[in-house]
Amino acid sequence: MTPFIAEFLGTMLLILLGNGVVANVLLDGTKGHGSGWIVITTGWALAVFVGVVVAGPFSGAHLNPAVSIGLAISGKFAWEDVPLYALAQLLGAMAGAFLVWLTHKDHFAATHNPVAKHACFCTAPAIRKPLSNLISEGVGAFVLVFTVLFMVGPSLKINGTDEVALGLGSIGALPVALLVWVIGLSLGGTTGYAINPARDLGPRLVHAILCIGERNDWAYAWVPIVGPIVGSSLAAGLYLLLR
Repeated sequence: MTPFIAEFLGTMLLILLGNGVVANVLLDGTKGHGSGWIVITTGWALAVFVGVVVAGPFSGAHLNPAVSIGLAISGKFAWEDVPLYALAQLLGAMAGAFLVWLTHKDHFAATHNPVAKHACFCTAPAIRKPLSNLISEGVGAFVLVFTVLFMVGPSLKINGTDEVALGLGSIGALPVALLVWVIGLSLGGTTGYAINPARDLGPRLVHAILCIGERNDWAYAWVPIVGPIVGSSLAAGLYLLLR
């Protein structure tokens, strides 16, 4: 599997399962309707786990342009590969959002609250203050990328030999899932914690295509793009300074 396909599929699964749990909680008539914020944050964490499991061995499972940019700034990823990864992530997010709509199509039709339907695609602030919202997204992405930069795999060093890295297989995706979970529980209540430009922009585009006539809130769309990129850049800069 090429890195492009891996990033596409990993991000598609991330959005399918992450936005899928939002649809299950918010749309009328679903069996999970009204089950709450804890279910949403847990669902998103497990969605990250699945995406990382699938894409990790082939692309490193960035699944997020802000992560790709942060890794490039820190010297852990080639700058020339950032645009390709970002494109794969955006297209994967759009595909995942379409599948959420397809699987919940009848429930979208049964739901008359446009805010609830919009939330199944992209984020929106609890209190609309662009600067505060930008800071919230930036801080969340900072925590994500800063922690990822310090994550290391297990290793074993035996006297007289080189240090040997030990793989954990799919279990290696668990730390990132737990990280996203705690970000959602702690910092996600202000903006819905996009912390990922592709995660918000891709589904927002699909919402504009599928939900013709409904408000898409393009005036806010720049916040979950700029905020995570700024936060990840600051995280990478601090990482370099500390190293």
